[in-house]
Amino acid sequence: MTQTICDLLKNAATRSPDSRAIEDTNGPKWTYADFSKAVESAKAVLDTHGVAAGDRVLIITENCAAAVAFVFACSQQGAWAVPVNARQTSHEIDRVLNHATPRLVVCASLTSPETQAHAQRLGATPVDGAFGQVSVATPCPSSPAVEDGVAVLLYTTGTTGQPKGVMLTHDNLIFAGQASAHIRQIAPSDIVYGALPMTHVFGLASMIMASVTATATIRLEARFSAQKLFDALRTGVTVLPAVPQMHALLMQYTRENGHEHLKDSALRYVSSGAAPLDPVWKRKAEDFYGIALQNGYGMTESTAGIASTSNTIGDPDISVGHPLAGVEVSIDQTVPGGGDGIGEVLTRGPHVMRGYYLNPDETTKTLDTDGWLHTGDLGRIDDSGCLHILGRSKELIIHGGFNVYPPEVEAALNDHPNVVQSAVIGRPTSSNDEEILAFVQEDNSGDLTVDDLRDFIRPRLTGYKLPARIILTKALPAAPTGKILKHKLLDTFTAELGDA
Repeated sequence: MTQTICDLLKNAATRSPDSRAIEDTNGPKWTYADFSKAVESAKAVLDTHGVAAGDRVLIITENCAAAVAFVFACSQQGAWAVPVNARQTSHEIDRVLNHATPRLVVCASLTSPETQAHAQRLGATPVDGAFGQVSVATPCPSSPAVEDGVAVLLYTTGTTGQPKGVMLTHDNLIFAGQASAHIRQIAPSDIVYGALPMTHVFGLASMIMASVTATATIRLEARFSAQKLFDALRTGVTVLPAVPQMHALLMQYTRENGHEHLKDSALRYVSSGAAPLDPVWKRKAEDFYGIALQNGYGMTESTAGIASTSNTIGDPDISVGHPLAGVEVSIDQTVPGGGDGIGEVLTRGPHVMRGYYLNPDETTKTLDTDGWLHTGDLGRIDDSGCLHILGRSKELIIHGGFNVYPPEVEAALNDHPNVVQSAVIGRPTSSNDEEILAFVQEDNSGDLTVDDLRDFIRPRLTGYKLPARIILTKALPAAPTGKILKHKLLDTFTAELGDA
């Protein structure tokens, strides 16, 4: 390792000390010189509490300038930043605490009631500095890790049992920031909208690291709301990294307020990740924004980036594009659901994690001896070399002996004008088959019925792909990123499903 992520900031501050670095909508506005001072101030807090190289520093936060400063301060100290979203429950936070055993806990974004509650429960005390105010605590014994070069430890969303801490190195994050800045052509004049949680790899790599790499401005939003995003797009934001749910909720909000298209916007680049696209929805989004919608694919273990598109507006391509420069992708057709060009997506390159912290067995299952990361996603590569994602291999539904890929069913449901988004899963039956269950978030019109939706999708799907049950709802369980948590659907809608 020749560089750290803090070197990215030092380079930016040297080049453009007076350029705007961070606009925290609930806090300060920093130049790159201010940003550097805040990091030095945060490092002093780490020094005071004896944080050394290899120690973990748990940062409980929502998007805020102080949390960003502590991530970079950990880098300067050789410590590992462990960002965790403050909206997690005490039980979830404690699982990470017990696994990561941090030397120090930093509760940032103190405007958040959830962060304040965690700070109080952990006995954290307030500390002021150039970063603003945080609260710190030392709730558990700790010892330095022996792994070299790790910058950030991210715990994957929706894990069960023992938490999986993904070790991302400085090299991983620097590569991801450079790749993201390049594919988006981010320039110092850009304002990147930061509503994706920085506690998630998409926000950390494609939002924070990319912006610092390009000496651009990050406008941090603690929590996503369609209204705030709508206002931001009319006040200078030029780059919008997002997930499909954010786009869907923005378009719904805009329609309900009498607008069909985005107007008076400086937006020049908009992307979608974390879920597959369907062509009808893509056309709607491009018509709304007035620019091309770029798609991409990645995961925590690949520091977000594996592939990305560079399409023009109106291009019908719904792939996730070509692999990023320096990234290899292969398809393993020997897995269940594989064959005829379809298989598990494997990837190799400078974006692949070091491994899972204190979990060599899971690391060995995921990283093979040739350096390939087994993603668990089913995909195929078309004749032009573009990667298409068909869904998680574990989410493949085998119904009546046929393979059913949930994204295809979801695409048909999402085409309905009164559907905001949907999630499709399989559930085993007593006859050793799987039934298809669809959970559909409807808009606020009150016009949608299950029968109408069935009539709508019947011409769009082969009979064996039609859902056995459709549940209409106003909200689906989601992670802070907006990604639907499919593993929570059955428990969330137990009453609606009943015994049928």
